Parts: sequence; C-alpha cells; structure tokens
Amino acid sequence: GAPGDVNSNVLVARSTGDAQLDKAVWQWLSWDKNQKTKEQIESLLQDGKHGELRERLCCRLSFGTAGLRSAMGAGFCYINDLTVIQSTQGIYKYLERNFSDFKQRGFVVGYDTRGQVTSNCSSKKLAKLTAAVLLAKDVLVYFFSTYVPTPFVPYAVQQLGAVAGVMITASHNRKEDNGYKVYWENGAQITSPHDKEIIKCIEECVEPWNGSWNENLVDTSPLRQDPLKKICDSYMEDLTKICYHRELNMQSSLRFVHTSFHGVGHEYVQLAFKAFGFQPPIPVPEQKDPDPDFSTVRCPNPEEGESVLELSLRLAEKEDAKVVVATDPDADRLAVAELQENACWKVFTGNELAALFGWWMFSCWKENCPQDADVGNVYMLATTVSSKILRAIALKEGFHFEETLPGFKWIGSRVKNLLDNGKEVLFAFEESIGFMCGTSVLDKDGVSAAVVIAEMATYLQGQGLSLAQKLVDIYETYGYHISKTSYFLCYDPPTIKRIFERLRNFDGPQSYPKCCGPYNILHVRDVTTGYDSSQLNKKSVLPVSRSSQMITFSFQNGCVATLRTSGTEPKIKYYAEMCALPGHSDRSVLEGELQELIGALIEDFLEPAKNGLTWRSA
Repeated sequence: GAPGDVNSNVLVARSTGDAQLDKAVWQWLSWDKNQKTKEQIESLLQDGKHGELRERLCCRLSFGTAGLRSAMGAGFCYINDLTVIQSTQGIYKYLERNFSDFKQRGFVVGYDTRGQVTSNCSSKKLAKLTAAVLLAKDVLVYFFSTYVPTPFVPYAVQQLGAVAGVMITASHNRKEDNGYKVYWENGAQITSPHDKEIIKCIEECVEPWNGSWNENLVDTSPLRQDPLKKICDSYMEDLTKICYHRELNMQSSLRFVHTSFHGVGHEYVQLAFKAFGFQPPIPVPEQKDPDPDFSTVRCPNPEEGESVLELSLRLAEKEDAKVVVATDPDADRLAVAELQENACWKVFTGNELAALFGWWMFSCWKENCPQDADVGNVYMLATTVSSKILRAIALKEGFHFEETLPGFKWIGSRVKNLLDNGKEVLFAFEESIGFMCGTSVLDKDGVSAAVVIAEMATYLQGQGLSLAQKLVDIYETYGYHISKTSYFLCYDPPTIKRIFERLRNFDGPQSYPKCCGPYNILHVRDVTTGYDSSQLNKKSVLPVSRSSQMITFSFQNGCVATLRTSGTEPKIKYYAEMCALPGHSDRSVLEGELQELIGALIEDFLEPAKNGLTWRSA
C-alpha cells in the first residue's frame, strides 16, 4: 500500500517486539486521521524509537487540578485530535447515563487561541471535534463562534441550563501545551467521583465513532447554536451587580493599561470597563491580539511578575497610567502592578490582591446591604495553600471563612452548595492569582477581577490612597500576613515521591518531623494520606486526595508552610505564611523570620542539591 496506509504487513515487519506497544501503535495508526500526528508516530516507528513510542502510547491522560492538560502532539497521553475525540466520547457516554434530557439541554463548547503548526492542532479545531462527537449523536451544542475567556463556559452552562461544558485551554502553561477543562451542570469544574467515572467511560470507547471526525458539523448541523452574543451581553449585564461606584468611574482621571498576554482577553476587558462606566483601558499593542507563540514573553504566565510585564509597564510609564492589569491567555487570572511614589512598580502577589479584594467586597456589601442583613450568612473562601488574611478579616467582621483543597474546582462546588443553602458568598480566591468576585461565575475570572480592581483604585484615589497604601492599612487593621510562594522544577516523578515519603518517615517509620532547623513544628496535616495531628481523631477535615502529594506544617511561631506537587506542571511548590495578630506589626522582623524558616524548609525537607531540583524564585 501507499505510505500512510495501515497495512498489516508493514506493521508486522516493524514489530517492536513488545505486544502491548505493537497494539498501541496499531490502534494509533488505524484511528488517527490527522496526517501530522500520524506521521509523528510512523517516523518514531521507522527510526526504532521504542522508548519514546512507549512514552507516547502506553499511558493515558488523567484529570488533574484543571482537567486534562498535556503537550500537544501525537500519543495517547498528549493533547491531539484523537485524544480529544476519545475524551468527548467518554463524556457523552457518562452524561447519557446521568441525564435523561441530555440531548435537549445541550452542551457548551468554548476555546482559547492556542495552536501548534507541527501537529496541525489548534484549540478551535479541537473544539470543533469536541462538538462533532456530540452533534453526530444528536446533542444540542452551544459552540462559541470565536475564542472566549474560560469563565464564559461555566457561565454559559448555568445561563443556558446545559448539562455540562468544555473549554479547550491550557491557561497560562507554556506554548507547547493545551488542555480540556470540564464543567458540570452546576457551573463548577468537575470533581471526583465524576472525573474517575468519566475516565472509565473514556476507556470503554476509545475507538472513534462514525461521525466523530466530522469537524464541519459545527457549520452544517441544525443542532449547533452560537451562544456568543447572548452570553457576552448577559455576562456584562451581570457584571454590573458588583459595580458600586459607577458615577466615580465615569469621572475618573485615573488611567489603566491592560495586557491580554497574546490571548483572548482584549475585547472582553474593554467591554467590562465600559459596563462599569470607565474609559477603555489602554491596550499593549504587541500583546493585544492572539498569538499561539506568545512571542513577546518568556512564558505566558503573568504570575512570573515584572519580567513578563515589561512591555505593559513601559507603556504605562509613557501613557502616565498608574495601574496595570494583566489577564493570562485564557483570561481567568489577573496580575496587577501599581506605580509607587518612588517611581518603582509594585507587582502584587495573589495573596496581597486577595487582601484588597476581601476588604473591598466586604465593605461594599456592608454599605449596600439591607438594615436587617445578617453578617453571619456571609461567606468568603480560599484554597488551603492561600493566605489566611480572609480568616483574619472574617474573625473581626463576623462573617464566615472556609478553606478548600487546592484548585478552583473545589471552591466552585462548595460555593454552589452554600448558595443552594441560602448563604451569600462575596469572594473566593487561590494564591495563584485566581479570583472570584461575586457569584455569577463559579470559577476564577480575570475579566471581572480586572474591572473590580479598577473601581477599587478609582475609589481609593478619591480618598488620597494608593492600592499599596490601602494594603498596609488592611494589614495594620487585621494583622500582618506575609507569605512567600515559589517552586522547584523536578522532571523525575520517583524523586518527588521519595522526598514526600522521607517526610512521612522522618524520625522512624510513620513519624513526621518535629522541627525544621530551629523551628518547632506544632502540627502536621498530610492530605495525601488523610492524617492531621491537630484533630482529635487524627483525621484530616479536607477530603483525601491520594493522587497528589501535599503536606502542611504548622509551626510554634505562627508560620504555616505547605509542600505540594503541582496538578498541571512538573513542579514541587512551597507556600509559607507568617500570620501576626493586629498590633504585632514589625514587618521586617516577620519577614526575616519567614525567610529563615523557608531556608530551613528547603534545605532540610526538599534537599535540592541531593535531589537535583532546579529552583525558581518567584
């Protein structure tokens, strides 16, 4: 046969000598209709690269903290046409079992602007294939006609009463990656047991069905609807629920610069500012249009701080703008920088921004709530590796604060649960610059966060204050919370496992460390095993998550430190925070002690030199 034909004698002639691998190769070459990815596997086979073939074909994608995420390219554990078709078939099967009205209620599909020429793979194409699988099975599909921010998908699921939705995105990951994020009918990302059940369903129907490859169905099927205008209008309308100072915004002389990091954010942030009565922010021209290569930044993650914000800070100086807002490529996260009196820029951490948002959302609630409103009915949430500043504000102001496992999927589900029980949720966050202001979207949202920060800065300017000055004021009122988060890169999973197992058997079997350097440890919580020394029954209150490593140490000096593996990247992350009571505020002393403790934590517990870890100081 012609090259590229799957003809059995070619395959027999090129047997790898490993039956499991031979079967996987045969499946890939029989099923994949994308020439580019098919050729990648064929050439590995021809060159006898069995190790790499095994790596690509003998494992599957699994759900991490943000759905399926991997590099684009050929193979069952990569993101490509075939694995997206397989995943969608599994979801179809699962939803069909769970909802009798699945086909009528429909399914939402959104996508960002990522792509990879060498694999003929783009978010839009993957989204079209996702839609095709469902349309071919007579499911109503709400397929956005252009790229949208990630929060538009959970928002649309709720607004349209759909049973679920998928967003094709890898958010702020490196340009090689893409991903598949699944939302349930409640508008929150799926959590277990749904993820495990979906993986089972995917494994039951790995061979593409007839019609699954028909990506033109989105253009021809009467069951495809475009929700773009309706959802965008409705989203902007809902946004005004958290706009409290429209008149001020309309008169404001404060100027803002916005960068969308070569992603989806530009048009949507412009519209959001308009909805709040602002002049549009000044866009960074080199970064305002989608570019799958993210060509002006070393990595498309605004969390990396000043180094990646270079262009927007220079533009802001030129335009005399005091505040820069940066949305990540899928616009679900927000970084903020403010020009200080000393002509330097302060880039806020996620924890610092949360202190500002928490103060702001509560103050606005207090000013606008009816007389008989019960503050005991009000909630704010954060993930357990995030700053405890909201806990301090809640204690003093009388509302409730709750923690969840890391990952916004846990926050979304919990918020939905609280709302269903008549509670009011004002704000939730995770330290990696993910914020949820209000409850129109049950996921992090950089578009709404950007415009709320703009309103806050405008209001504070009227009081003669900057964001940075207000932050100090919040810490003086509620107690200093000084935190530091960073990570080490480790590409060897056994090493990571060894590091955490050593901590579990530190002074002998099943015994955790009692101190770290000169610092005494009061309590240890290990969410991986479900152990918590601070509880009477020694069981962790947070649900156990065996699939990832996470241990938290509470120190006698008031510091809390967590070591965990990333759910989306090859990283060991560390989080440490000193929490002081109001009035105990010698900031430099607290900072010095935190620095020393982190040094001991790294040397004694992570042993980077011995374990070959690469350090990243964030």
